[in-house]
Amino acid sequence: MGYLHEGHLSLVNESKLRTDVTIVSIFVNPAQFAPNEDFARYPRDLGRDSDLLKKAGTDVLFYPEVQEIYPEGASTFVNSGTLTNTLEGEIRPGHFKGVTTVVSILFNIIQPDYAFFGQKDAQQAAVIKKMTNELGYPVHIEVCPVIREKDGLAMSSRNIYLSPGEREDALVLSKSLIAAKKLIHAGETDPGAIFKEMMAVLNSVTTSDVDYVRIVTDEGFTESDKLMKGKGYYILVACRIGKTRLIDNIHITL
Repeated sequence: MGYLHEGHLSLVNESKLRTDVTIVSIFVNPAQFAPNEDFARYPRDLGRDSDLLKKAGTDVLFYPEVQEIYPEGASTFVNSGTLTNTLEGEIRPGHFKGVTTVVSILFNIIQPDYAFFGQKDAQQAAVIKKMTNELGYPVHIEVCPVIREKDGLAMSSRNIYLSPGEREDALVLSKSLIAAKKLIHAGETDPGAIFKEMMAVLNSVTTSDVDYVRIVTDEGFTESDKLMKGKGYYILVACRIGKTRLIDNIHITL
């Protein structure tokens, strides 16, 4: 959605390694914002983004207007079912319908062989994979690692909203994930005990307001009462720091 950072550019770099032509779309998608969310003030800087993409070796920048993606009277949407009703879908009703619809439209316009998405939006990537498979798009979805600042904060366009104090407080997201990972590596398999430790870290700053902490399987994004050997999981956190909503996650394999 623009206001690019090194996380976005890492997707461009991966595409350059894997493909012959790299196309980047920038589109702040109104269909995935609720009325009370930050669509109007979402950071935008096309000139800056274009310069960064040129330096990264992008071949084509596709920057459509809203009416090009959603013609007047448009009423067709893509709904990916139960996976979109939990976690981000529960907190932000209708969000994933907007995501799947715009990605479907972009796939039809550009007809890529590969599409690169970031792991920071792990549920979004899972939803897009599901949609791609079930609708028969001939697109290979690549999910690329979370890119972090030196102190561990996951890169996000919304980080610009944070005051200096909030920027420091926001480190509790990555710290809570590290605490969870240490517990699991020490042998803890009870999600409840892991969540308790994560919440203690997240609530250690007064600016935090936690939406959720969850551990889900990496295949179906389902929760379980006990973590099992041989399975892969995402540990997920969504938390407001002041007025800024941030998400983060790590992937682990037991």
